[in-house]
Amino acid sequence: MTVTVRSFAKINLGLRIGPTREDGFHELLTVYQTIGLHDVIRVGVGRGNGIEIRCEDRRVPRDDSNTCFRIVERALAALRVKTRVTIEIEKRLPVQGGLGGASANAVATLFGLERALRKSLPMVERLRIAAEVGSDLPLFLVGGTVLGVGRGERVFPLPDLPAMACVVVTPEVGVSTPRAFAEWDRLCGAHDRAAETPDERPAEPGSARTGEGARSHMDRGDSSVPNRAKLTAADASDRMNELSRGLSAWLSELHSSAPSSFMRRGGRAGNPLP
Repeated sequence: MTVTVRSFAKINLGLRIGPTREDGFHELLTVYQTIGLHDVIRVGVGRGNGIEIRCEDRRVPRDDSNTCFRIVERALAALRVKTRVTIEIEKRLPVQGGLGGASANAVATLFGLERALRKSLPMVERLRIAAEVGSDLPLFLVGGTVLGVGRGERVFPLPDLPAMACVVVTPEVGVSTPRAFAEWDRLCGAHDRAAETPDERPAEPGSARTGEGARSHMDRGDSSVPNRAKLTAADASDRMNELSRGLSAWLSELHSSAPSSFMRRGGRAGNPLP
């Protein structure tokens, strides 16, 4: 028996990266949003043992490093089932494009496997297995608009944003998530080292340090600085910036279980994202 499942992508509406945890991951706070773009997963079960992965895209691993392989391995053990599983991945999403394609594939594979076997795992067990395989797998068990905390694996459903069109632009170059976070750590480390060794040289007479000069310049309300807010009419990019600032403020609140006053003002229907 073969079951076909669509594997939907996600985007992140804001991402707050915290310090590195003892397990090597970063403490994260993010808002996930699943979107209509998807891969197609076909899961078949039959006599025998083993897990086989088929995919025409050579960048997709076909061994036990594939998230689909790992989630099936754990699910079969939890269900106490021995069978041969064939997973066919039809890639439509970019590989390493930041859309959660591999994670979504794994969760879609889990759903397909349950349907093919006519057996279901409890939701708590699904979440446990998904979190073991990868940090952003659990979000695909919830879908829609989702708050992610911890290393991203602890997920809480939020009121869904209204349906809207969006444009997703990805580069031709894939970005590995571990490499991206390693680069983030390198940049933060360089920034911290620079902050620890400030330039203590005395300022020359008649001059001002860049930061001090910029602050005093703005504090004075100098007429030489154009008031862009008065000269430029509000447009879509302004509304997007407002949403971005609102989400950033919310994600930066350490002890808040609800969106800030920005998100409550007018509710989700008044969301300026469109």
